[in-house]
Amino acid sequence: MEITEKEKDLLLYQIKKRYGYDFTNYAEASIKRRIIRFCEIHHFKQYFDLKHDLMNDSGLFADFVLQITVNVTEMFRDASFFHSTKENVFPNLATYTHCKIWHAGCSTGEEVYSMAIMLKESKLLKTMVYATDINPEVLNQAREATYSMKQMKEYTTNYIKAGGSASFSDYYTAHYNMAILNSTLKKNIVFSQHNLVSDGSFNEFNLIVCRNVLIYFNKELQEHVLNLFYESLAPLGYLALGSKESLLFSSLNTKFEVVDKNEKIYRKIE
Repeated sequence: MEITEKEKDLLLYQIKKRYGYDFTNYAEASIKRRIIRFCEIHHFKQYFDLKHDLMNDSGLFADFVLQITVNVTEMFRDASFFHSTKENVFPNLATYTHCKIWHAGCSTGEEVYSMAIMLKESKLLKTMVYATDINPEVLNQAREATYSMKQMKEYTTNYIKAGGSASFSDYYTAHYNMAILNSTLKKNIVFSQHNLVSDGSFNEFNLIVCRNVLIYFNKELQEHVLNLFYESLAPLGYLALGSKESLLFSSLNTKFEVVDKNEKIYRKIE
């Protein structure tokens, strides 16, 4: 099934009006490709049927959100980022009595638990991690902290490259074909639904991690979200973006200094 720009725009407007989810400023090519993919999965042949069913079937819409939002993640994804964070950010965080970290767009939680492991090994035990996502379904998966055993070998390799100082197998228990992460890793993590498009700042943070999310937004929405992060950062707080994301062309560029150019880690300076 093909969909015109006009049909896409109308569909997104009606979704915003009906459910409050605003996808109108997502990158054009990405959002259109994902809508078409959703139609293929659910065998929609006509635009009218797609629109009608989405407006009248909340269960189908929940799956639409799952398909439209990006949920590609793994533990210690881009190991060099975690290594750099441990070397360049954690020593400063250690000077505070308490720290708050916001992991925005946390998906199913793999990178959040990776951060929790690194914090534990760096003895930053008085650090709260607020992990948020637009999608309630992936948040439920994140809270479960249960992942496929097939992925553990790759995750172990990532962990070692990230500078892990223990044995990765100590952090999970094998149960048939699943790996259950230790419940102690959840102790200082709060999972909550948050929409970067429409929701505001909810705390002051020493580090905000939002990696590989902005690339799916258009320039206007990117700037909106970056301003949200700026407002949410404590003085001299850190912002970590994805490898293909940057502050270079943002109006906020001069308000940050570069901590690690390759890993896209910045520090608020004004």
